[in-house]
Amino acid sequence: MDAESRTPIALTIAGSDSSGGAGIQADLKTFSALGVYGASAITATTAQNTLKVERVEPLPQGMVRQQILTVLQDLPVDAIKIGMVLSADIVREITEAISDYRGHVVLDPVMIAKSGDSLLDEDAMDSVRTLLLPRADLITPNLPEVAVLANDQPASSADQALVQGHALIELGARAVLVKGGHGVDSTCTDWLIANEQPPIKLASPRIPTPNTHGTGCTYSAAIAAYLAKSESLADAVSYAHDYLARAIQSADQLNIGSGHGPVHHFHGIWQ
Repeated sequence: MDAESRTPIALTIAGSDSSGGAGIQADLKTFSALGVYGASAITATTAQNTLKVERVEPLPQGMVRQQILTVLQDLPVDAIKIGMVLSADIVREITEAISDYRGHVVLDPVMIAKSGDSLLDEDAMDSVRTLLLPRADLITPNLPEVAVLANDQPASSADQALVQGHALIELGARAVLVKGGHGVDSTCTDWLIANEQPPIKLASPRIPTPNTHGTGCTYSAAIAAYLAKSESLADAVSYAHDYLARAIQSADQLNIGSGHGPVHHFHGIWQ
């Protein structure tokens, strides 16, 4: 099969969300909606719904690494998206498993669920900074996450968010997408920051809906999907930004749960 006819493939390494709105489930939905074949390596299972996370359990030692290696041995993966890693041990397994991988890597540093429940052990933070952050082609923190990674307080202005994003570049990140979803302005503004390049601003009207479960997972998965389809980083981020905006705009068409419902991953396919 020639390169032009080969199916683009993306691998998600993340936690399982039993409610289906975030994590592995959101990533696979996003890949599929964007015409990319999705493979997966589960880091942890969760018992959760739209209201809360009841329980989180990591997989047995070595299983995360084995899933990744087994997939990469057979599937020509074009892009990897890394989401919830939970612990320092899992971070090390991932880092070892992708050490020889030469495709695109997108890291979404998941720390807190939409319900407010923690999804990252305290001892894992340094491992994310030192092992995964330098390995990623793009890291996609929201405002609270970029502040934690930069050892700072949450940004209260665009200038401060840019400073924190550049701090992650200094820590070894190749590019940083600082997401403005946790801001309070009527416009949601994201910044794509790369070394020695002017930052790229992506803005869209803030959509008044409680149904935003899985936005971060979906955004990073969409970027990985477009990278798997050979788009440039800037174009992949721009296209993913537009896809997510439409998924949020369509979220209220769904009626899922009584808390933070999911975005509509398949808004372009069914209503």
